[in-house]
Amino acid sequence: MLTELGITAPVLAAPMAGGPSTPELVVAAGKAGSMGFLAGGYKTPQALAEQIAAVRAEGVPFGVNLFAPNSVPVSTADYRAYREQLLGEAEQLGVQLPDEPVEDDDHWRAKVELLLADPVPVVSFTFGLPDREVIGQLREAGTLVVQTVTSPNEAGLAAEAGAQALVVQSAAAGGHSATLTPAQNPPELPLPQLIGEVRAVTDLPLLAAGGIGGPADVAAAVRAGAEGVVVGTALLRTRESGASAPHRAALVDPAFGSTVVTRAFTGRPARALRNRFIDSYEPSAPTAYPALHHLTSPLRKAATASGDTDRIHLWAGTGHREARVEPAAETLARLAQDL
Repeated sequence: MLTELGITAPVLAAPMAGGPSTPELVVAAGKAGSMGFLAGGYKTPQALAEQIAAVRAEGVPFGVNLFAPNSVPVSTADYRAYREQLLGEAEQLGVQLPDEPVEDDDHWRAKVELLLADPVPVVSFTFGLPDREVIGQLREAGTLVVQTVTSPNEAGLAAEAGAQALVVQSAAAGGHSATLTPAQNPPELPLPQLIGEVRAVTDLPLLAAGGIGGPADVAAAVRAGAEGVVVGTALLRTRESGASAPHRAALVDPAFGSTVVTRAFTGRPARALRNRFIDSYEPSAPTAYPALHHLTSPLRKAATASGDTDRIHLWAGTGHREARVEPAAETLARLAQDL
């Protein structure tokens, strides 16, 4: 699969929504013989189209990742109760919180239409599983369709729907889990074990993701049956990353000693550096995406602007200590050195 895409380096750059995955990062990966994914999540269709055009002009292989609809609506009572708890944080930061839940699909249809009208080499999906029609249309347009999964069961569902390859994400991954059942946290399995379990149920090409910090992690995933790996956290401190300065610094700050899976920021399980916001609000956060994402968004933006790491969603995988300040090409080459 990688050879057919013109990829010679099997360590790929993951899509990281919210800013870290810049066109510059995707281009840098492509020029290094690898491939990167533009993160379509949270962008308007117009903004995504502009980034696609910028990367396409560089003549490198690339992919686009979309959030497939799989919302978990929140009850009015649960929303109001959680909002009430956050009002003190909002007052301190000088922001307003949405009065009512915002339940949207992240411009799903418009983004699919964009990718059908202007096909890209690869499209990957996370959060939900698109229907057969969408997958079939993308395949007919010449796009390789990849589904992110967190279990053998999800791998089977993706294969049945027509996915041509899978990103197998372990619970050690930073940021949101791709699980199709967000009310349940994926089991804490070592990535090689998860790759082996998924390989037992499908012959589709597999890319491994989650907790990769060094070359040994990459080699172990490939030995377990993956064609390559996809890394995100390892690239957050690279020169081409769009991660905020507070986020970059926190990844190697001894004050942040561990990562945890939390719903406190978005209502969907995501791994982050443990901070005060998580400790304060995780026990009461409902499983409710995207309503909680929109609810806490003003808080997170204001905290990032002021460098307040106690209130920022510091997404990070378990290998975050290995993230380095260097060109992305050097990170990707270093991680592949044991293959």
